[in-house]
Amino acid sequence: MKRAGIYLRVSTDQQTTENQLRILNEVAERSGWTIVQVFEDAGISGAKSRDKRPGFDALMKAVHRREVDMVAAFAVDRLGRSLPDLVAFLSDIQARGCDLYLHQQAVDTSTPSGRMLFQMLAVFAEFERAIITTRINAGLDRARAKGTRLGRPAIAPIDLKPVRDRLNRGQSIRTIAKATGFSTATVQRVKRSMAPAGQTDAATVAA
Repeated sequence: MKRAGIYLRVSTDQQTTENQLRILNEVAERSGWTIVQVFEDAGISGAKSRDKRPGFDALMKAVHRREVDMVAAFAVDRLGRSLPDLVAFLSDIQARGCDLYLHQQAVDTSTPSGRMLFQMLAVFAEFERAIITTRINAGLDRARAKGTRLGRPAIAPIDLKPVRDRLNRGQSIRTIAKATGFSTATVQRVKRSMAPAGQTDAATVAA
């Protein structure tokens, strides 16, 4: 007899998981599953990450502890928002000997047809990733062709001329730092860079 964990989710507080639970309870009874726990995320978007979905997180921990043999959900969009997410979820639970039942899509990976569908989903997910990558690369190529600069904007060089001018006038490091807004360490580095090669400036520390 399979131990089932039921996962319920609705996106807003105005919705209820009552109908999902009723249907999945009926499926469990017909299938002879023992429901060990019901995991619920109420008013939480499926696009949220696992750490923002406490019910989903608890479900995955139960799967990893091998406390459930079957995860049952009303529909695929209750679990996530993308095909790659679903495939990753399926791979994770199946690696721990757990199957998936999706009522609306009539998917049951404990059956031969369900396992075949899972393999097809993996192919489609890879296809989706390839399409996205191709579109991104094509967009970058178009941008380069138009002369658009890609990446982070260049950082303007720091103008240290006011520091050098004040050092040449003999001002102290602390005075220059206060006047220019640079740290004393920066002013010291500028002063060392201005010193003749091989000459140590003992006055740097005392200044």
